[in-house]
Amino acid sequence: MPRRRPPRRSAGGTIAGLIGGLSAVLVLGALGFAGYDALTQGSAHGVAAGRPVARKVATENRLYASGKLVPIRCALPKLTDEGASMRRFMETLSDCLDASWKGQFRRSGLGYDAPHRVFWVQPGRSPCGSYPSPGSSAFYCPANNTMYVGLEHVVETSGGEPLSHYAVFARVIAHEYGHHVQDRAGILAYGQQEMEQGDDLARTEASRRIELQAQCLAGAFLGAERRTLPMTRLQYEAMLNDVRNRGDERQPADQRDHGSGKHYAGWLARGFKGDGPDVCNTWTAPGDDVS
Repeated sequence: MPRRRPPRRSAGGTIAGLIGGLSAVLVLGALGFAGYDALTQGSAHGVAAGRPVARKVATENRLYASGKLVPIRCALPKLTDEGASMRRFMETLSDCLDASWKGQFRRSGLGYDAPHRVFWVQPGRSPCGSYPSPGSSAFYCPANNTMYVGLEHVVETSGGEPLSHYAVFARVIAHEYGHHVQDRAGILAYGQQEMEQGDDLARTEASRRIELQAQCLAGAFLGAERRTLPMTRLQYEAMLNDVRNRGDERQPADQRDHGSGKHYAGWLARGFKGDGPDVCNTWTAPGDDVS
């Protein structure tokens, strides 16, 4: 049974610049920074040129037919209290994500470039706004295709999770990388389009489909590398317990932009146990599965 901990949606991942500020924890992000322009500038299939993005970009994307992720035998360094430990962990994990998704896109026949990385300790600015933002430890900025991760904040916002539960922290980065995958595949641009055109409830549903798909894509990578990370039963359960505590089911309906704890964990598990990105198609899932 999950331990009761403080709410911790913040480390779950954000896409800054879609509908707001980082503290909204992706929902895509929060409001006020670079606004919608950030996404259209950074997306591989953005709508900056005024062309609508077809629904099939999200529902029938070639990435879904690429098959199960091929293990690259990623092995993560141990996390310790030593100052440079988290940076080594994040850099190694990001290198693995680069290699894994590059191969997946090649098999899909899609173009790909890896995201940039900023692992920060001191405050700073991105094209999508300043960081840190209250409660947020990580975000993806489509405007410059960059993942931003607070090396200390990712621990501070974990609700007291011990460093020995490294899968909790690995999931945060794999989730942010999932947003980059969506961006490169064109799915993120379609999601933004849906958010712009709908009312508040339609906007938050589109956001949940984006968020839960990123969860699933994170699970697909972590599942492929389970033997060498390693992803033990203890790590897997700690990771799922962590994300169950990040659900937004207690929020008003027009603010539910990430998904319930049940679905936030469920889509992660679906990707982990599935046969590739095809199981992560949240865009054809019934509304009850992305609530």
